[in-house]
Amino acid sequence: MTDSNPDPENLMPPPDESVWSYRGYHLRSSEFTTAMAHFYRAEIHRSNTWRMRLDNTTNWAVVATSAAVSFALSSPQNHYGVIILNSLLVTIFLWIEARRYRYYELWSLRTRLMETDFFAAMLVPPFTPHPEWAENLSESLLSPEFPISMWEALGRRFRRNYFWIFLVLGIAWAFKVYIHPVPALTWVDFVNRAALGNISGWTMITIGLIFNGLLILAGVLTAGLTQTSGEVLPKFGDVPVLDALWRAMRTNRRGEEVAPSQKIGQTSRRRRTILALVVTDNPQAVSQKIIQEMKHSGTLLHGQGIYTQTDRDVLLVALTVSEAAHLKAIVRTEDPQAFVIVVPAQEVLGRGFKPLTANKEVNK
Repeated sequence: MTDSNPDPENLMPPPDESVWSYRGYHLRSSEFTTAMAHFYRAEIHRSNTWRMRLDNTTNWAVVATSAAVSFALSSPQNHYGVIILNSLLVTIFLWIEARRYRYYELWSLRTRLMETDFFAAMLVPPFTPHPEWAENLSESLLSPEFPISMWEALGRRFRRNYFWIFLVLGIAWAFKVYIHPVPALTWVDFVNRAALGNISGWTMITIGLIFNGLLILAGVLTAGLTQTSGEVLPKFGDVPVLDALWRAMRTNRRGEEVAPSQKIGQTSRRRRTILALVVTDNPQAVSQKIIQEMKHSGTLLHGQGIYTQTDRDVLLVALTVSEAAHLKAIVRTEDPQAFVIVVPAQEVLGRGFKPLTANKEVNK
């Protein structure tokens, strides 16, 4: 029979149980997984909140367009100017939605990092997260940056929703000009009716074509940009004309297709690195702490003080931005009199950072 009141000591994990050690904190794997699950739920909630805000902006544009078209077509007067005014209003809605979409992509990027590099890694060998996933996620938390440009966000929202809204407005404007007060019999009559006040019909038509043409051009030219993959992006390979156009955009002058990280308008997210110089009288203790807690190594340099003419040891350590606070805490504990210099590093190549073999010079 089992004991109904087990000894509390029996509930403790065995001494050799694996423990998740991260940034100096020691957590059981179950505790860390629970914390990540709660964090994932929080990011999903924020993504859904901003997704709802995107839908609200689209609803405003649809309602405003419906009201403007209904009023213009039902009025016996030549009120097609309402449609032009509504087009400007819908453009403002498009800009607002693109701005909101950038925030949505920020939260969505974090959830995708956890889904692809943490949760998915639990299902297939080698059952370990990607080496850089925690660094990318922590960097996004410490120094949030929009993962998508305003132009790409504008193009995406235009292709998804606003192209059809502007198409309806254009058709409604042309139909109103054509039927008021009676159907136009010639192209000259149509052009004359398109006049608005002292602005001639040709001028109004030219402005309309330029305005809508620029929107369509922005939507087409940004279709090949994939700076972030928070959403499931459509596959355009089945459309031969558009696929050929976007392949041409990704081709350099020698006719070679560039790598995905070198697409026009795309900036790859690089881990921000720093270089720390620690001048200390206790280099061995500081070095051991860096190896044990931070899982990093470094280089021990020998120098000489200019004023005291005494030999000094200098530790050279390459870190990421989010690890700087941990290094300072170690130095402060082991040698409060140490001298620390932290400088940004343009690029760090080698083990633990960007592979040295992947850094190929571009031929000029």
